[in-house]
Amino acid sequence: MKIAQISPLAESCPPRLYGGTERIVSYLTEELVRQGHEVTLFASGDSITSAELVPCSKMALRLDPSVRDMTPYHVMMLDQVARRADEFDVLHFHIDHLHYPLMRPYMDRIVTTLHGRLDLPDLMPFYSAFPEPALVSISDAQRRPMPPVNWLGTVLHGLPENILPYRRTPSADYFAFLGRISPEKGPDKAIKIAARAGVPLKMAAKIDAADHRYWDQEIAPMVASHPNVEFIGEINELQKADFLGNARALLFPICWPEPFGLVMIEAMACGTPVIALAHGSVPEIIDHGVSGFVVHSMDEAVAAANAVGTLDRPAIRKRFEQRFTAERMARDYLTAYRRLPALQQTPQLGLLTLPASESAIRMPIPSGGLDVAGASAGGLA
Repeated sequence: MKIAQISPLAESCPPRLYGGTERIVSYLTEELVRQGHEVTLFASGDSITSAELVPCSKMALRLDPSVRDMTPYHVMMLDQVARRADEFDVLHFHIDHLHYPLMRPYMDRIVTTLHGRLDLPDLMPFYSAFPEPALVSISDAQRRPMPPVNWLGTVLHGLPENILPYRRTPSADYFAFLGRISPEKGPDKAIKIAARAGVPLKMAAKIDAADHRYWDQEIAPMVASHPNVEFIGEINELQKADFLGNARALLFPICWPEPFGLVMIEAMACGTPVIALAHGSVPEIIDHGVSGFVVHSMDEAVAAANAVGTLDRPAIRKRFEQRFTAERMARDYLTAYRRLPALQQTPQLGLLTLPASESAIRMPIPSGGLDVAGASAGGLA
């Protein structure tokens, strides 16, 4: 099959540092190529891929000091996609909704994965005006605020199976916080949980320009006043393996409707348990008492922090392999592609068919979503 993957340009594919959406686009692209599909990646020029790369900016826009507004670059990318749209069986967009008006003639072959939060007030009138485009959610929880739209299914994220090495026995003893320094990610809660549990905390996180004030006024003073807290800053993929793999647990004390939370499955790949507050996708990702603890209060989080040593790291890694590999993610997306009108008219494309043993498990669909059959374990719903 000929597939176009259209990525945001803020980061490269894969990102050099932080960047969840572009990382997933990269993992999906490489897995589809590995499975024998002809993939074209529209992304920043510093992306690294085995697919055909169409460079749509010189480099990742977030890292280019000359860039003030990312929108013109995405519009230019969409022009390149439109010029080549007839070459592809599937156009898979990861840029939210900017492409809808321009791509109306190709809606029968377009799928859009929504990677962000959908409870923002401006999105309700938008998706009420555009109910037709085929959408994929990255968790069932992500869908709940939406009006009725054309959901193809939910596809949970996945990682290449061996990209993060499994650590049966960590070489250090600390809690890890990995992500962004922002109020919704709960870095203040992570510091408090670690302090109450009497365990050192290492924080590897980026600070966006919008969050510098929060860092300066709230988090930096907390870090300074807790001698067992170490702020590391942004880390790359190689550093992430040691950072997560050597931790006693990952603290994920979010206080917002997290659409997915990639760091949770990154920790699971290392065999590291996750302690997370039960917001957004968390109960869908973490198997409570197996891959971590899903908690509802700070007291429960501290209790979980004290009990996390009872969890079995081999079982955590096994759950990752069962539910969150890139191979499973790509297989689920291929199933979603089959539901597009253009592909239903061309069965000769020879899409992958799930074995009967893998196609019977379904995840619950919230109201407003289309209930579709044929989901594989932990993925498409």
